[in-house]
Amino acid sequence: MKDTFRFYKTADGKWYIDLPEWGGSIDDLQMVEGADTMLDRVSGYTNECYLEMSDEPFDDADRIRLVEDLTNSVGGGNYVMETYKGEEINHMMWLCEVTGYVFHGLPRAIYVNYPVEL
Repeated sequence: MKDTFRFYKTADGKWYIDLPEWGGSIDDLQMVEGADTMLDRVSGYTNECYLEMSDEPFDDADRIRLVEDLTNSVGGGNYVMETYKGEEINHMMWLCEVTGYVFHGLPRAIYVNYPVEL
């Protein structure tokens, strides 16, 4: 599955993924625990960005690798963003159970390219 996703930062500095079809709480869509600081970086410290993401490798994509599956405890998983634009950064982050919703299961790796211009 490969798709483009919008992320936005609110006036109070919280990052969210924009999933209009999500039936749960908006709080479930908040990016925290390292995902927020990753979005600061990839957005160029702005308030919005579009990321092309897939659970399969694609050209010019960096890999975010699952390091700990937390499905049976808090949900989601701990991931490491190994590179950013090809340069090693090893940025740790927790991605919640919404990740499983988006990818129809918790992926072992997420491939990402940024920023995508629409």
